[in-house]
Amino acid sequence: MPVRATGAGRYAPSPSGDLHLGNLRTALLAWLFARTSGRRFLIRIEDLDRARDAGSALRQLDDLAELGLDWDDEPVLQSARGEDHAAAIAQLADAGLVYECFCTRKDILAAPTAPHAPPGAYPGTCRELSLAEREAARERILPRTPALRLRVPAGTAAPQYTDRVLGDQLHGEIDDFVLRRGDGTVAYNLAVVVDDAAMGVDQIVRGDDLAPSTPRQILLQRLLSLPSPPALEYAHVPLVLGPTGKRLAKRDGAVTLAELRAGGVSAARVLSELAASLDLARAGDVVTTAQLAERFDPELLPRGPLIWLPA
Repeated sequence: MPVRATGAGRYAPSPSGDLHLGNLRTALLAWLFARTSGRRFLIRIEDLDRARDAGSALRQLDDLAELGLDWDDEPVLQSARGEDHAAAIAQLADAGLVYECFCTRKDILAAPTAPHAPPGAYPGTCRELSLAEREAARERILPRTPALRLRVPAGTAAPQYTDRVLGDQLHGEIDDFVLRRGDGTVAYNLAVVVDDAAMGVDQIVRGDDLAPSTPRQILLQRLLSLPSPPALEYAHVPLVLGPTGKRLAKRDGAVTLAELRAGGVSAARVLSELAASLDLARAGDVVTTAQLAERFDPELLPRGPLIWLPA
């Protein structure tokens, strides 16, 4: 494998339940991208949303290890990184790029938006409120607290970048997105940007359903003077879909290692089937992750989603 002095790839699951085959396929790809480029491979447990934390982090790590994946350093808990998240928001606030938002989701959906704005884009309702209007709004929404939004600088063009899988990405305007929710939880876009930079991650491999969030994250990277493309690499990989064509979920039957094991399917067989779906093995081949790393070529990665049909 090539030698690289610095840099890392990562896999960052949310502990909202056991990893299913789609999660495991993405984790395998993240591991392959990192290991075949000489990077370290890191794990971050994205446990900021306490309402969705099912306490499955340790089981997730066990499943990754059973599949044959290894990682460098101890897994990082995102919930332990609050000081860095707060410091990033303070840095943006000091630059005049943060404002309070008092809108509910219903308010945003009901408000008129710019003609070319995507559905659900924030229309800027609270962007220019006066001090008196903000004070009145705080009283009005009690006991809720306001969210914090990024004041996207006027004239900001959406970042363009080249994705290792999707190719050149050209996106439209970026709205004033949330940095911290009204319940105090730091938003995904801010947390991943700050955490990836702190962990030395310069290669982000994840499902292609997350590609639309990338321009917001690149903008934050630049506003916070953190590494961004082309110094940072993105690869958004195809999802695994269930029989109905929707994203794979528990409704699709035995889709986790524990469920498959209970039905007599070993982790080795799961790895074999995932490898076959990536054109890295023939159906039924017994393979190891080390062998897959020797065969892996990102340029030959299948570009379409995998439809997983129950046995």
